[in-house]
This record gives sequence, structure tokens and C-alpha cells, in this order.
Amino acid sequence: MVAGIIQQLLDGLTVGLIYVLLAAGLSVIFGVMHVINFAHGELFALGAFFAIAVAAPLGGGVGFVAAIVLAPLIVGVVGVAMERYAVQPLYGRNPLYHILLTFGFVIVINDLIYLLWGPESRSLSRPDAITGTVTMLGASFSVYNFFIIVVGSAIALGVWAILEHTRFGLIIRAGAQDRQMVKNLGIGIDRYYSLVFGLGAALAGVAGVILGGRTTVTPDMGMGIIIPAFVIVVLGGLGSFRGAVAGGLLVGVLQESILRPYVPALEGMVIFVLMILVLLLRPQGLFGSEFEEGGGELLTGTTQTLLADETRLKLSVAMIALLAFVPLGAGWLYSAHYVTFMIRILIWGLFALALDFVMGYTGLVSLGHALFWGLGAYVSAIILINVTGSALVAVAVALLVGGAVAWIVGYLSIRVHGVYFAMITLAFAELYYNVLYRVDGWAGRTLTGGSEGLFGFSAYYGIGGVGIDFSEVAIFVGPASLTGSSLFYYVALASLIASFLLTRRMLQSPFGSVLKGIRENEERVRFLGYDPTIYKRRAFVVSGVFATLAGALFALTWGFVSPEAAHWLKSGEVIVMVLLGGMGTLYGPVVGAAAFFGLEELIQHYTARWRLVLGTIFILFVIFLPRGLVSVPELLAPHLPGGPGPGPRDEPTPTDVPAGDGD
Repeated sequence: MVAGIIQQLLDGLTVGLIYVLLAAGLSVIFGVMHVINFAHGELFALGAFFAIAVAAPLGGGVGFVAAIVLAPLIVGVVGVAMERYAVQPLYGRNPLYHILLTFGFVIVINDLIYLLWGPESRSLSRPDAITGTVTMLGASFSVYNFFIIVVGSAIALGVWAILEHTRFGLIIRAGAQDRQMVKNLGIGIDRYYSLVFGLGAALAGVAGVILGGRTTVTPDMGMGIIIPAFVIVVLGGLGSFRGAVAGGLLVGVLQESILRPYVPALEGMVIFVLMILVLLLRPQGLFGSEFEEGGGELLTGTTQTLLADETRLKLSVAMIALLAFVPLGAGWLYSAHYVTFMIRILIWGLFALALDFVMGYTGLVSLGHALFWGLGAYVSAIILINVTGSALVAVAVALLVGGAVAWIVGYLSIRVHGVYFAMITLAFAELYYNVLYRVDGWAGRTLTGGSEGLFGFSAYYGIGGVGIDFSEVAIFVGPASLTGSSLFYYVALASLIASFLLTRRMLQSPFGSVLKGIRENEERVRFLGYDPTIYKRRAFVVSGVFATLAGALFALTWGFVSPEAAHWLKSGEVIVMVLLGGMGTLYGPVVGAAAFFGLEELIQHYTARWRLVLGTIFILFVIFLPRGLVSVPELLAPHLPGGPGPGPRDEPTPTDVPAGDGD
């Protein structure tokens, strides 16, 4: 009994110290530069794969020692390059752009790992000295676990000493408080920022090497560990090194010593409940100080109208007519595959429009909108399987549930702001994602289907048993036969158009004017007598309902759903689409969805590594074209014949990083 408890505690400390190394780098980067680095997990994976590349030719103990020294250094150099050439140009902008930029690096680095090492799982050989077991108290314990505890503790202590007791640490702590002041003292703070980012990346690399010696190394290991790392950073306090240590040990021991042995069904949920509670009750965490966002507005897609209203109306009608023609040309002008492809764009365009309503018009950056996409998909599928085959009833119930959940999540989440709001919406989405995996059925009814999801359901369009099944009817228009997905295409198109018109009407109302005012200057709106919190909650509910509709249409399209519908990558991808097109425009995100999937379709013809190319394009957009594709005509207008000519240049402004806790 005692030996078993010691084993569980040892496993908890082992995993906890790996978390400490990972979260410490993430927290140091945020504490100094206020950059939420979503690519930190991929740097962790890079450390493991670089270790394999270094150790494989040498073999044995020499290879492992070389790997644990060289691999983190290589990852550190990669981190310095990321900061110098991509992150540095964004200082002074809204923190959203750091999140977007590093999400682009997630896509790029992950695809590079697949390109260089392939999809196979690999293992890192360990020296004989730290392999095997040691007997204590009549039980066997892994020697490698003791190695991790000793080495991890030594590295964490060394980093703390550097930050607290060296000139380097003094400068970066001063830079975190007042970057401009440090510059005025003649210190090249930009160089120190690059070194801090490199240090954080190197710590992630060390964690990857150490974990690679304990378990198999896979290309997707970074995506699997980044969310727990964020949980740890939030629990300990954003920007606090001490908090990262405390949070990492707490989560490691909680997972390995309590949840996994005794309540494994709750393992993936408890930590997100803790994260939500901490953000609601003490957003600064155990040791952090509350982060106040100090700069950078969200850049909307365009600031002026280049076309007359009548011309824009004609173009809109022409575009709708062109879209309505798509199913009519399938089979004789082009492959029927493009009808399905366009349905995908229309549904994701609706999802992006929904996110833009709350992000582009109120400045609320939600990292958990996949929650509503997943709700729409699962609720409609559950109704179709267990209650009725009516698509109308399934979608109506899904919208009611989505609206109710959006109200609850919004009511709780709007209590916090900025980065904390982004983190709490991510926590709610991950909590739902874990529920989908662990809940299969109830009272003889099929609910989520567990890890396999739900499939094999179909729907008719009507109510009370009266209606039509698109797969059983056909409408002939000239040489075209409209049936199945071709008919559903018009449902998706009508849903997008209706949603666009409805949200546009909302934004033209006094309600929409208040939302825009909140985005521009929340304090001024409050002084005018409006409560911004109430309006933000209403906008969040509207956004959640339309995102739920998109998820329901997704389920009706494919006839299956899986837990991946609520994965955090879905939230990241839809944010990519909003920025690609241009946030704060409603139509821009739809353009972004078309650009995203259009580039995917085009690049796939030339290379299987389409995400690498698409991620690179997105990174360039974040840096050089943050207003999105819809701003291109405005940028080109001064340079075209008859254009107004170049406008006045904006005066450069200091790119101060807001103060924070860099302990």
C-alpha cells in the first residue's frame, strides 16, 4: 500500500517536472513580452525530434547526453529566429495578433516535423545508467523517473537563479515593467527579448527531450501538451515563474496520483474546471499579478468604402446568382466534387461570420468557439438518432441548446477580459471536448458515441413525418440533376445569406452601434450610460447561436460527427479565416473561408504538405496584411490610375510592451 502511494507520488512529480519545464518557458515569455505562444507545444515536439536526430548516429549513452545538450540549443536558436523576424514586428499591437501569429507557427512547425521525420512514432534510447529499476520498500521504481526529478529540479532552480540574481534577469524584469525606460538607458532591450524567447523555447526543448526518453515521440505530441501547459500557466499565474513551478507540480501530482488511479473518467475534465474557477475567482492565479492590456487595437478589414452603395448591391446580387449556379454546372462543366467543396466553404463561412460578430465588433477574442460548432453537430445528431428524423426539429433544438450554453458561458466569461477571456473560453471548449470522449450513452440512449462519435444518421426536411429526403428526390434543370448534396447546397447557401442579412441588420441597429462603440472605446460607452457587459453577453449569445447553426449544418452534410468537431484547432482555424478575410466586416470572414479552403485545394495538387504553405501565407498576412484580403482594394487604390494618391503617413509610435509580472 505504502509502496503504491509512493509510486503514484513519484509518477506525479516526474510528470509535474516535465510540465514545469514546459510551462516555465511559456510563462517567462508571457511575463516579459506578453506573448501568448501557441507554438510552444511544437517547440517541445521539435526538441524531442532533434534529440532523436542527434542521438541516432551516436547511439548509447553518448547520444543521449549529446541530445539533451544540443537539441534544446537548436530549439533555442529557432525560438530566437521566430522572435526576431516574426514576433518583434508585432510589439505594440493587440495581443490577439501574437496568438494568431503563433497559431500559424503551429501549422508550419507541425507540418515540417511530418516532412522531415514522417508520421511514424519513434523512441529515444537512454543510457544504461538511467535505465531499469531500483528496489525500495519492497517495490520497484524507475531509475529514469529519479533522473527526471533531479535534472528537472536542477534546471528549474538554475533558471530561477538566472532570472533573480543576474544582470540578465534584472534587465528583462525591468524591460517587462517599462520597455522604453530600459531603451532610454542605452540597453538593447530587443536583443534581450530575443534571448528570453530563445530561453523559453530551449526549456520547451529540454522538456521534449526528457519526455522522449520516457515515452514514444509522435509528430502530434506538441498539440496534445500545449493545452495542459496553458492550464498550468493560468493556475500558477500568467507571467509568473514561481506560478509555473507550483502549477506544473500541482497538475502533475493531481493527474498521476489522484485522478488517473482513482477517477480516470474525470482525468481530462477536472483540470479545466479548476482553470475556469481560477479565472473566475482569481484571474491572476496563485502567484501572478493581473495583466492589464495596454495597447493595440483590433484592425478591422477596411476603413472606407471604395464603391457606391448601388454598385455594391449589384455586385452582391451577381455573386449570389453565381453561387446559385454552382450545382447546375456539376457533372457537365466540372466535377460534382466542387459542390461538396462549396458546401464546406459556405458552412465554414457561416462559422467565421459568427465569430466575427463577437470578435470583430466587440473585441472579444474567443479561443473556444469550437464549443458551439461541436454543440450544433452533436445535439442535432442526437435528436436525429434518438427523437426524430426531422432536420428542422434537430436544428431548432440545437439552436436552443446552443443559445442557452452561450448565455451561461457568456455570463461567466464576460466577468474577465482580454487574455483571460480568451483563456476561459478555451477552457470551456476543452471541457466539452473531454466530455464528448468520456460520455457514450445514458438510459439506453445514444449520446456522444465516445471516441468513435456518431454516424449513420439521416434526415428529412419537414416536420411530423411529412417532408422530403434529399437523397430520394431529384429536380432536373436542363442537363443538371439536383439531388442529395446538390439540394442541400441551397440550404447551406440560404442559411449563410439569411445569417448575413440578420447580423448586418443587428449591426445597423442601436444595438450594433453600442457594440462598435465598445470596440472603439469601452469607457466612453459606459460614460454614456450603457452597460458594456450586458451588450457583450448579448453579442456572445448571438455569435454562439450562429456558430451552433454552422455545426448543425455540418452534421447534416456529412451524416457523422466525432469529438474532433470540438477540438481547439477548430477554434484556431476559424480565427485564421476571420483574419485572412478581414475582421469587423461580416463578409470578410466568408472571403477568408473561401481563401483558406481554396488555397488548400490548390496547394494539395502540388504537395501533400499544404498546411506548411498555408501556414506560411497566414504568418505573412498577420505581419504585413493584418486587415485581411478585403483591405487590398483600399491599399491599391492610391496607386491605380485616377486614384487619390498616397495618403499621409502615420507617425511612428513607441511599441511599448505593457507592464507585467516577470518573476
